[in-house]
Amino acid sequence: MSKKFDLNKHTARLLMREPFFAGISRRVDKTASTAIPTAGVRLNKATGYFEMLYNPEFFEGLTDVQKLGVLKHEFYHLIFQHCTDRLPEDGMSKIWNVATDLAINSHLIGELPENGCIPSQKDTPFEDYPVGLSSEAYLKMLKEDPQFQKPEDGDGDGEGGQGDGQSGGGGLPDTLDDHGDWGESAEGTEAGEIAKQRLKEILEQASKEANRSGSWGTVSSEVRKEIQKFLNPSIDWRKMLSYFIKTSRKANKRSTIRRLNKRYPRIHSGHKVTRVANIAISIDQSGSVSDYMLASFFNELNSLSKLATFTVVPFDTEVDESKVFVWKKGENREWERVLCGGTCFNAPTKYVNERDFDGHIILTDMYAPKPIPSKCQRMWITDENGKANPYFDTKEVVVAVKAND
Repeated sequence: MSKKFDLNKHTARLLMREPFFAGISRRVDKTASTAIPTAGVRLNKATGYFEMLYNPEFFEGLTDVQKLGVLKHEFYHLIFQHCTDRLPEDGMSKIWNVATDLAINSHLIGELPENGCIPSQKDTPFEDYPVGLSSEAYLKMLKEDPQFQKPEDGDGDGEGGQGDGQSGGGGLPDTLDDHGDWGESAEGTEAGEIAKQRLKEILEQASKEANRSGSWGTVSSEVRKEIQKFLNPSIDWRKMLSYFIKTSRKANKRSTIRRLNKRYPRIHSGHKVTRVANIAISIDQSGSVSDYMLASFFNELNSLSKLATFTVVPFDTEVDESKVFVWKKGENREWERVLCGGTCFNAPTKYVNERDFDGHIILTDMYAPKPIPSKCQRMWITDENGKANPYFDTKEVVVAVKAND
């Protein structure tokens, strides 16, 4: 029996001439799964990171051109924000799934398996559909297309049905990949903000790599403009902080006589669950961090203290434990500089790793080498210059606080 196809072993070779897509690929986990027939990209809500699921048997039967085409197809779903917050007003439906694939596959003609929804392809339901429209434009065309109208007797699938895979009778063809884990739009929510920020980080780093290589591969100028439109708007960093704290909380149980034990009522005490977040906030006090930046950081911490109690860890090349203190919820403090050396991110990371913290936020100008891994989720807060010119690349969330925010 042949060994199952491992996509991770082939991506570097397949994306050799696609530096932008290669940059995305390195930041998206790829996991083999027989639960889906082909492939699919999604936001893993448990981890907050993007991942690609793929069926190894499906990939094993493709040519290299088709394997590359499917990879790019999945990454285009991320680029166009289809699996995060870009959904039509009437929500997820099969007709929207087809519309997104038509928009993506306009850029991949001749690179995909035959069962993809491809505009202008002969002998398919989309033979008369022009190339290069947006998902919303294709959605409008699909809704107005007579061949996809719901029959009067109600037996067809219409806009939201599953389709019969044929070109007529109201049946929409199946899409190439699986869109089942996109879920509801998270636009305007804290979860949506952090997903958008992580996607922004992925596209920013991939763009930098493409620029450094001097080539964007097959990415068109139109797509590059769309990417820049997405990267330019500012992110609400306050929502990011709030979401980070909430997702760092863990359940702590304590006995209480106020709540009955459901299994042994009036015999054993029940448990009351309280959720607390033990957050460490490390403040870079190195010489490269200006007094103005330090004052700004402390000002934002005064706002953050309305949400939770946290431990402040001042550092430069090391952590002086005598300077560490607990900032209680609702407390206001004046800023102060207690250290003024170089910068080493390993120092606060080791301090936090050795203690029972749920989350770690580092306030810094980002000017030091990449630190060791963190045992809890870690987030970086910096200024616009630090965000635009970091000393190292990271998959972790980096948020810039603008001077006029």
